[in-house]
Amino acid sequence: MDVSIQRRIAAEILKCGIERVWIDPTQLEKVKMAMSKDDIRALIKAGIIKKKQKKGISSARVKKLKEQRKKGRRRGPGSRRGAAGARTPPKEKWMATVRALRKTLKQLRDSGKIDRKVYRKLYRMAKGGAFRSRSHLFLYMKEHELLK
Repeated sequence: MDVSIQRRIAAEILKCGIERVWIDPTQLEKVKMAMSKDDIRALIKAGIIKKKQKKGISSARVKKLKEQRKKGRRRGPGSRRGAAGARTPPKEKWMATVRALRKTLKQLRDSGKIDRKVYRKLYRMAKGGAFRSRSHLFLYMKEHELLK
């Protein structure tokens, strides 16, 4: 049964494409008799003509991959594109290191394990890039017997 005109009018009313208009296959006779926009509106209200839901893109696969990356999978050398400096910029790396060193030095000074002069000296050294990490800082302090 040809209801293409009714389908087109319904698409216009429902503000969607012709493909998204659903017509109840058991009520085709009623639909064929509808000629005006008002008739179509009445059928829409009655639920004989409906608007199909838009087809979306599933994000299930993306979520699954994200979960795996959270666990640390899929981060090996084969998955990396770009230099190490592109993944975490050198400045960010530096900021993280220096902040950790400065925090450690403050804690040591406040707890009385190092005095103000040693604190100043190590602070300046940290700024100059003398220490790779906190463990490197502690190693230096042990070697030079700066800890009380």
